[in-house]
Amino acid sequence: MARKQQNPNANVVIGLDIGTSKIAAIIGKVKEDGNIEVVGMGTHPSKGLKKGVVVNIDSTVESIQRAIDEAERMSGIKAESVSVGIAGSHIGSFNSNGMVAISNQEVQEEDVQRVIDAAQTIAIPGDQEVLHILPQEFMIDNQGGIREPIGMSGVRLEAKVHMVTGSVSAAQNITKCVERCSLKVDNLILEQLASSEAVLSEDEKELGVCLVDIGGGTTDIAIFQNGAIRHSAVIPVAGDQVTNDIAMALRTPKQAAEDIKKKYACALPQLISQDEEIEVPSVGDRPARCLSRHTLVEVIEPRYEELFQLIQAELRRTDFENKIAAGIVLTGGSSLVEGAVELAEEVFHMPVRLGMPHDVTGLKEEVCNPSFATTVGLLMYAKEHPGTRFSSEKASELTLDKESVLEKMKSWFSKNF
Repeated sequence: MARKQQNPNANVVIGLDIGTSKIAAIIGKVKEDGNIEVVGMGTHPSKGLKKGVVVNIDSTVESIQRAIDEAERMSGIKAESVSVGIAGSHIGSFNSNGMVAISNQEVQEEDVQRVIDAAQTIAIPGDQEVLHILPQEFMIDNQGGIREPIGMSGVRLEAKVHMVTGSVSAAQNITKCVERCSLKVDNLILEQLASSEAVLSEDEKELGVCLVDIGGGTTDIAIFQNGAIRHSAVIPVAGDQVTNDIAMALRTPKQAAEDIKKKYACALPQLISQDEEIEVPSVGDRPARCLSRHTLVEVIEPRYEELFQLIQAELRRTDFENKIAAGIVLTGGSSLVEGAVELAEEVFHMPVRLGMPHDVTGLKEEVCNPSFATTVGLLMYAKEHPGTRFSSEKASELTLDKESVLEKMKSWFSKNF
């Protein structure tokens, strides 16, 4: 979660990543040069979410509060409002077009807003709400590729946008958890969109790149080309499945499986020695066992290969496989597994790199880690794109506008009939 606070902390931004495996909060200050200085951070294991969706409000509230308290103590700043990441299989996205006539033969800000409104006039299910409307490009009288149309002359203005929707109940539950911690939700931001702000370069977005954010519960995809997002998707395979596989195959408790994954996991057998062994705790009172690390790799490699093949299938289905010249960028906590980048290169047959958050100062060493890509990105996205969500205040304003129109209509009828 992130956004500028009211005085005396007018330059403070706060990001809150409510993930399946951990809750992370980062407090930053926007400096005069526009860069963000990280002054506080806090993390706590997440126990109330499953695949990015809240399933236990009390546990989630407790984890959020612990993470926020830690960040507040470190920074000496009292958190008031935050920008929150949202993910999960309930997220949907699609591209849409809109067209309007230009009012005075020169594009004004009002024309841009009207054409974006026209592009979003698409029926969506009643249990979904619009999270983002992201312009891809504008066209004026069939001249395409325009990014900043204001001031240009023409008769007809068209817009191509990428719309992201999410479950109303999922968004409400996240908001409820945050508000129970006496915090205000400024924005709900798609997590892979936030991560892209932290780890992708403008050159990559221009050339064509696929961001793969491998979290605990879901793997989030965002495809960029010509500087704009073209496609986003969620794959319900991620780090938790790897932990479950390890627990089942090695017959060890889940917490022990998570620890083993963090210490010894590898996605390629050729990167480890044949005689290396690891100690595996047993269930109950049974003594721990020593197993070959190759046994662990034989469990992990198929799961990561399956994940990368699912991503590849999504790229082929949407016809983007040959349009991402900059290749694949892996980020998220589960991308840190040794050999993940090399295995991904074998599957995709294109350049793959690990995405680290950049362009922050302060606690740089602590947050420049793929597991904090979303949290750092939340700060950056909210700073650059304020007001990305239709807030309840805006909804009430629209309601008031509708009521005033009805009153005017009633008045007109009473005067004329």
